[in-house]
Amino acid sequence: MPDEPRVNEEINAEQILVIDNEGKKLGVMTPAEGIAAAEERELDLVEVAPDGNPPVCRILDFGKYRYQQQKRDKDARKKQKVQALKEIKMRPKIDEHDYDFKTRAVIKFLESGHRVKVSIFFRGREMAFLDKGREVINRVAADCAAVGKMDEEPRMEGRYMRALFVPLPGSARGDSKE
Repeated sequence: MPDEPRVNEEINAEQILVIDNEGKKLGVMTPAEGIAAAEERELDLVEVAPDGNPPVCRILDFGKYRYQQQKRDKDARKKQKVQALKEIKMRPKIDEHDYDFKTRAVIKFLESGHRVKVSIFFRGREMAFLDKGREVINRVAADCAAVGKMDEEPRMEGRYMRALFVPLPGSARGDSKE
């Protein structure tokens, strides 16, 4: 945890506001009085708001507090959407069946909520016919228009022409973790 709360002896302020384990304000007191009140209840005094004036401390079971904090953090990570980048490679002279197969894969990835990079690889004299690769990418964009859109225009990177496709908002199911 980046902002680790301080417990018992580590509190170094002249006056602190103490809140008991039931949420009632006990008032402003010295740290020694707060620690005594916590020990009386067999709990810990934890500084929860060091920036306050005076700093705010709570009387609670620190072990239980840490456990609940870890549980909250774990739930937050679980609900976080991870968006992977998938890549599909094609050629400018791609056969119809291969094109259909790879386009179905692009659509499946976009439906799952992933971003997809479509790469067209040029060999030898194919570099003279870059418009053929642009045609293939535009065809993929037209076939995937229902589930995704081209994020940026195709650009050349060495012998590859690449375009990035992103899912349309609301069309991603997100249950697949491929």
